[in-house]
Amino acid sequence: MSDFDYVIVGAGSAGCVLANRLTADGRHRVLLLEAGPPDTDPLIHIPVGYARTLKDPKINWLYETEPVEGTANRPHIWPRGKVLGGSSSINGLLYVRGQPADYDMWAQLGATGWSFADVLPYFRRAEANERLHDSLHGTDGPLAVSDATQRHPVSDAVIAAGIEAGLPFNDDCNGAVQDGISYFQLTVKNGRRWSTAAAYLKPAMGRANLVVETEALAEAILLEGRRATGVRYRQKGRLLTAHAACEVILCGGAVNSPQLLELSGIGDPDVLKAAGIEVLHALPGVGANLQDHYVVSLQYRLKPGIVSVNEMSRGWRLVREAMRYAVNRTGLLTLSAAHIQAYIRTRPGLSGPDVQFHILPATADISKYTEQQVWELEREPGLTIAPCQLRPESRGTIHVRSADPTAQPAIRPNYLADPLDQATIVEGLKFGRRLAAQPALAPYVSHETFPGAAAPDDAGLLGWARESGTTIYHPVGTCRMGQATDPGAVVDPDGRVHGVGRLRVVDASVMPRLVSGNTNAPTIMIAEKMADSILSDARAAIAA
Repeated sequence: MSDFDYVIVGAGSAGCVLANRLTADGRHRVLLLEAGPPDTDPLIHIPVGYARTLKDPKINWLYETEPVEGTANRPHIWPRGKVLGGSSSINGLLYVRGQPADYDMWAQLGATGWSFADVLPYFRRAEANERLHDSLHGTDGPLAVSDATQRHPVSDAVIAAGIEAGLPFNDDCNGAVQDGISYFQLTVKNGRRWSTAAAYLKPAMGRANLVVETEALAEAILLEGRRATGVRYRQKGRLLTAHAACEVILCGGAVNSPQLLELSGIGDPDVLKAAGIEVLHALPGVGANLQDHYVVSLQYRLKPGIVSVNEMSRGWRLVREAMRYAVNRTGLLTLSAAHIQAYIRTRPGLSGPDVQFHILPATADISKYTEQQVWELEREPGLTIAPCQLRPESRGTIHVRSADPTAQPAIRPNYLADPLDQATIVEGLKFGRRLAAQPALAPYVSHETFPGAAAPDDAGLLGWARESGTTIYHPVGTCRMGQATDPGAVVDPDGRVHGVGRLRVVDASVMPRLVSGNTNAPTIMIAEKMADSILSDARAAIAA
């Protein structure tokens, strides 16, 4: 058995942050366990490489959900990072915080200390924004945030069309208000992906008090009564244990953190008994409260002569772009999952946007996407306008099926179960059509290819949403924060697991509600904030 002060399970968006912050002063010995390999695959570091890493089983868990009744009984593939950097090493590189009201709502729901005023300093501490230098943004943090180097005339026209459709141009959708349209900012530095492995872990790797073990699958949290003492993990066929003198910290994300709690006998007794696991601590909220963003695409054929990303990704154009990237780290190979972001309010009385758009001058082969969930570009020029509802009401679950730590858990996202979710995605699709019909896009757009005439009205659009939509990779909430008096809460506002000493969860699973945007930046913020709480507790223990 190896002895450490802290054992962190999961080297993803949160775990890499904690590994850096907890070892910075040299006082604490930290073990960081990662089930996947080091981040040595070159495609991880080339931004456009996400198109491949999102389906690479060597560095991706590639979970599959249960068939979802609300989506034509289809299962959905859920990419999650299984590599140093976790999902920040395979995601679409988009830097989005959400709305200030999201965090104020967390505080109102019992996550005291998580209002926007409370979390803003941690967003700023993490961030090194190349363009935005004001009271809302940081300039010298570890996480590089930059503007896109790859622009496109169709994307520029989309912004003009958004303005024609009544949206304001907003060059900081992470600012005081989210409403509007603009290019995304990206977690890219000098043309390379800036994952948390690059931003936080690599600078800490030389510290004598940090040990990083890859290909190390955690099988159980070791407990003495109601106190965590370490972790049992398997690495290259060997079963090993690590002792944590201070705390065990789970950073596995919305899938792996509740899974490991349940494998360790912590969770809903009915779930544990059905899986053949002894109940060591009843905590019914584990694995519940699952939320995710569900995205649906409108696709348009561009007019002959317009070159989209589809054509740029083939033949001599791709060779040219590869050379451009090799010389100055710009161009197509720096492409993110979307160019343009837009935020709208679909009904009166909302205090902020309830739909987000991801827009890119590219289109996927829709038959392969809907049948196999394989994102393969078409050969003809295209434009995708894809809305998702920002704050879905539908809730799902993630629970183990058995005591086997290598078995995938049962994921039931329950997409489009709530009538409000159905109405909101239809309104989002209708606005997407309105956007595509604006004069600014007339020189570029030929016609709508999908869903086209198959969805002439609201009922048709809802049917299209059920048949073609899928995850946009933002699962949260399965170990949510709340007070001890809240029967559904798994952790307190400092991430401590209710009823189990020396055990924390620090990742997207602690979010009480899904934020109004992409989840990587908020997860990094959560780790920054909870690192302070962990170190504060350590200082208090020493003083006592």
